[in-house]
Amino acid sequence: MAISPPSDLVLDVVKAADPVDVQAAQAKLQANRAAFAATSLAEAGNGFQSTVDVLNSAATKAGLGNAKDRTHSTEKVPATYHKFEAMVLQNFVKNMLPNSETLYGKGTAGEMWKGMMAEQLGNTIAKNGGVGIAEQMYKEQLDKTRSKGIVNASTDENDRKMALSMITDFQRKTLDTASTDGSSDASATNQSLMAKKA
Repeated sequence: MAISPPSDLVLDVVKAADPVDVQAAQAKLQANRAAFAATSLAEAGNGFQSTVDVLNSAATKAGLGNAKDRTHSTEKVPATYHKFEAMVLQNFVKNMLPNSETLYGKGTAGEMWKGMMAEQLGNTIAKNGGVGIAEQMYKEQLDKTRSKGIVNASTDENDRKMALSMITDFQRKTLDTASTDGSSDASATNQSLMAKKA
């Protein structure tokens, strides 16, 4: 006597389905599972922000210190320097992210998602202290402006007078060259320019 067990209805449907449709359904399920996992981690306090906080505390314990501790000057770094650091970090992070079509998607949309992810990571890293680019650039700019060796020619009277005398000498040499060609108009022009300067 032969036994004929009932067939598994779900298995029969899967076998009859188109393999491309099955892969698309599996991809959607994996994306939903990843989104649910990310939401669950964020709600439980184990999201990206908490990871950054843990890394900051580990760096402080290791003696690297927080970026707020690294700044020894009393001046606050302007926001433009922090934005520049975030942009630099965004480019670093984008190059370090994996090239995965399953993670970001295909084509232009995938590149946009990858860029947006890198932007968020770069902004978060910069907001939480960054790597010190903003502080270093601001310190160098302050050192340049406070340095005595750098003089602004528009405000220093001696440099202004020297620049005017150099221009006058250049004009004399240029007009003298024109007067040696035999033109009498050049010497008249030269005399009128010198009268204006005096």
